Amino acid sequence: MAATTDATVTATATATTVPLGSKATTDRTGARTEQAAGVISDARERIDALDDRIIGLVQERMAVSAVIQESRIASGGRRVNLSREMEILAHYRDALGKPGTSLAMTLLELCRGRI
Repeated sequence: MAATTDATVTATATATTVPLGSKATTDRTGARTEQAAGVISDARERIDALDDRIIGLVQERMAVSAVIQESRIASGGRRVNLSREMEILAHYRDALGKPGTSLAMTLLELCRGRI
């Protein structure tokens, strides 16, 4: 990285010197320039919005899963359909790799409880 002084940081992407404005902004984001801090702050806002949507979708999935379980149990079936759960695990693993399996397991536990 280029040399720095107390008042400026050389931006490696543009090779220009950008003054550090708000230390609180750069400290909060971990950025070394105001420009980078702005990009990070904007991206974090988008992630927060995505997280809110994901949480809403998980809650919706939980409600749908409850309907399925109630219908299955009312018809004399078991609460859990293991072959269906294996399909879900494979789907997440295929789409997201090994961590997808962990994510799917967490979703399944949230939706059907522990078995």
